[in-house]
This record gives sequence, structure tokens and C-alpha cells, in this order.
Amino acid sequence: MELIDGNQIAQDIIDELKREVASLPGRKPCIALVRVGEDPASVSYVKKKEKACADIGITSRLIFPPVTITQDELFAVVDGLNADPDVDGILVQSPLPKHLNEVAVFRRIAAHKDVDGFHTLNLGKLAQEDDTGFVACTPAGIMELLRRSRVELAGRHVVVLGRSLIVGKPAALLALQRRPWANATVTVCHSQTAHLPALTRQADILIAAIGKAEFVTADMVKPGAVIIDVGVNRVPDASRKSGYRLTGDVHFPTVAPLASKITPVPGGVGPMTVAMLMQNTVKACKQNRNAR
Repeated sequence: MELIDGNQIAQDIIDELKREVASLPGRKPCIALVRVGEDPASVSYVKKKEKACADIGITSRLIFPPVTITQDELFAVVDGLNADPDVDGILVQSPLPKHLNEVAVFRRIAAHKDVDGFHTLNLGKLAQEDDTGFVACTPAGIMELLRRSRVELAGRHVVVLGRSLIVGKPAALLALQRRPWANATVTVCHSQTAHLPALTRQADILIAAIGKAEFVTADMVKPGAVIIDVGVNRVPDASRKSGYRLTGDVHFPTVAPLASKITPVPGGVGPMTVAMLMQNTVKACKQNRNAR
């Protein structure tokens, strides 16, 4: 069994981007990071993104509206960033407070600044294999993990557990593409899938993004499969100072011995999400300059 080191692969990408940004003429790429309220997880995620920006040389513009902000007020914040020629990318940190329509906010972001890849136009470009669009960062990170770990997808069976717009659907579309490191046969499973273990046991590459702690067990995995665990779940653990431990959607102790390669949680897919956000921001900067 080989552990896929997402921390190291993400650092390699950060180093590559640092060199690329240093060579860019004029102002450096700029991303606006919008975080509504003080949710502890959101605070932590935005700090990680801010640090990655600083490491690479990307300018981060931090905007922290109060949790009481209205839908129209948040739209106004996004509209202002859309109109600002010095802002290349916009990220609105999710989850948003329940009184705000998250999908509507994501759609309000101009497609050419949507470095999170959630805009309808960018999802359409992904389906059409149009490289001018932006791919959601977690599925893009999954594909980069597989490519840099030299996992060949062509002709192999990829099973995706989960059908969200953030991970499952884009990951399936990426694996299906007619290009190197893709060309897979893909099955998407979800909460209504019948005979689920029989399907997951057919997977050469299993992508678990179902959001249930340790859901994938040894009886669901074919020996020799590659396992990509996207889940990040907090499980109560009185023995830890935090009162919880992080675990993925895969029961690592029993599944790892069966796998040929597997991502850990933490340290697998998570760091890649931030790295791909940075990559999208640099891409947005270059495309925006060319469009002027």
C-alpha cells in the first residue's frame, strides 16, 4: 500500500506557482476572500488560503462582512468586486449563514472571476471540455493527485460516491474527459443507489465523497484499488484535547491494507483544494489580462 501524500504534492504546486507568479510582469494576481461571520471552520479555511497567497506572491484582499449581512448587501459586495479590474478571482467562503442563498451568491460572481468553479457557465464549460473555464478546486485536486501519483485512468473503472456539484459531478466529468490521465469508465453512486457494495467492489479507482464518517468499509473495496478519500468528518473523541478526531469517508484501518494507493485524512485531498484555488487565481489573472 502506498500513501498518497497530498501535503507534498500541494507544496510542489505551490512552489511551481511561486516561480510562475514571480515571472509575471506588472501587478501580481489578486483574489478577494469573502468570509461572512466568524464560523471557526471558515476562519481556519480562509487563513490557510491567505497563507498560500502570501507564500506564492498572490495578493489577497480580505473582506469580512458581519453575519447579519442581507442577501442584497452581499450581492453588492460581490458586484463591487466583479467591477474591480484589480481583482482577478473572488471566493465566497462556504457555508454561508442559513438566511443567505448560497447558490445565488455563487452565481452572482462573474464567471471569469469564479475561481471556485461553481458558476453555471464554468460547469457548462467543464461538460464541454473547454479549458477556458474554471474547475471546482476539490475535484481538480483529485485529478492532479492521481496524475502526479501516476495512476492511469484510461479504460479503468472509476466509481464516485457522491453526486454533489462541489465534488461528485465535476469529478465524474473530469474522469470521463477525452484527454491524457482521463478516459475512464465512470459510475456515480449516491444515497438511492441499489446494491452499493457490489458496485464499489468493481472500482479500480474509488472516490469517496459521500460525507459520512468511515462509510466505506473493507467489504466494499476490491483488493488493489486506488482509494481517494474526500471526506472530512469530526468524530467525538474524549481522549483528545479538541474533543474530536478527524476522519474521512473511508474506514482507513481496514481499507488501507487492501488498497494499492490511498489518501489519508488529513493530509490527502484537503491541501490540494487550496493549491488548486491558487492555480485558478493565477489562470484568471492571465486570462483577464489577455481579454483587455
